[in-house]
Amino acid sequence: MDNGESLKIFCGSANRALAEQIADYLKVPLGDCEVSRFSDGEIAISIRESVRGTNAFLIQPLCGPINESIMELLIIIDALRRASARSVNAVIPYYGYARQDRKTRARDPITAKLLADLITAAGASRVVAMDLHAGQIQGFFNIPLDHLTALPILANYFKQKDIKDGVVVSPDLGGVTRARDLANRLLMPIAIIDKKRPAPNQAEIMNIIGDVKGKRAIFIDDIIDTAGTIALGAEALIDVGACEVYACCTHPVFSGPAVKRLSSAPLTEIVCTNTIPVDKKNMDFMGGKLKVLSVAPLIGEAIIRIHEKRSVSKLFD
Repeated sequence: MDNGESLKIFCGSANRALAEQIADYLKVPLGDCEVSRFSDGEIAISIRESVRGTNAFLIQPLCGPINESIMELLIIIDALRRASARSVNAVIPYYGYARQDRKTRARDPITAKLLADLITAAGASRVVAMDLHAGQIQGFFNIPLDHLTALPILANYFKQKDIKDGVVVSPDLGGVTRARDLANRLLMPIAIIDKKRPAPNQAEIMNIIGDVKGKRAIFIDDIIDTAGTIALGAEALIDVGACEVYACCTHPVFSGPAVKRLSSAPLTEIVCTNTIPVDKKNMDFMGGKLKVLSVAPLIGEAIIRIHEKRSVSKLFD
């Protein structure tokens, strides 16, 4: 991994464990970056090694506390740019505010675009993101963006389980493309949950489109947040004759009542990745129903390809 330029990996405090796994995959030490707080709560960043002329990659998912994570990201980008890094590549496994990507009512902000502008203004040369909630967010950036997907990782896991009579279920009409991709990889049919949201973070199951009777269903979504859709959907699938229900996602936000809902829902297993750190207490509370897969090798391989100026899309061919 040598193109005549030096590569360095840094991280904020949002998911240091993932950054360490990526650094181990790349066989490079994690950069010395200290994140601390002043007495009034302001974030203090100290880069304790030279980055002049290097390709710096900053690992920082925008997860809770999300606004703290965003400010850390912006300040570290600024510090690396001012320290004369040749390029500052923001690796954002989970892009927060992604669900605020359009105006649905008068006077709504488009916060996902605002965040893209802030990252660009801070001095990022490139963004690497994973399974953006809305594909059009890629167009919010005026700098290069590489969009990775965890679908191959999830698909390989379920292939190993050798599920017979399976069906992949999209939790809504907007997730059909994602469900079809997973279904094609697993050679399964798809079904769709027709739902409506009476209010944010609330879901109401309306109808199930497709044949699920006697089948083992695999829910696929990019994010599990409060888990209302997954819990209600699992119950609805069992009610119409599904014999078993799995759920999988890329980003385990697990906010509010999510852990309690997932624990009590008729789910055989919940599979997610480590784009967001999962609290061990939550894993224990779910009694072994939760399986966390690592995206570190995928992100590490993407970093190698970017550093060596090779195609990233070839990873998914």
